[in-house]
Amino acid sequence: MKEPTMKKKSKELSTFEREMQDAKFKKAFEIEYQELALQELLASMSEDDEKSVRVLAKAAGLHPNAIQNLRSGKTTDIKLTSFIKIAHVHGFRLELVKGKTHIPVTQETTKRKLAYV
Repeated sequence: MKEPTMKKKSKELSTFEREMQDAKFKKAFEIEYQELALQELLASMSEDDEKSVRVLAKAAGLHPNAIQNLRSGKTTDIKLTSFIKIAHVHGFRLELVKGKTHIPVTQETTKRKLAYV
């Protein structure tokens, strides 16, 4: 009796996987993903903190339009100093971590252009 042979099924690519093979699509996707990630990060920071746009802007020393544009997605890029201010108002701090090295990122370190420590 002949033993059954198992054919290897070639894995079909998903639509997303096929699209990601196109360099132009992949680049556009990565840019949009980064913008969405920023939106989600800002939303997560403010999740338990229901500050109004005006209150947050005043506490962070930013214009209310800047906060509103970030929340709505109209602004897709943000200066690090502004991000640090917003994070601080929500009670967060930023830190660069590599292995056991932890470098706090503050407004002062950004003014010094994150000088190596």
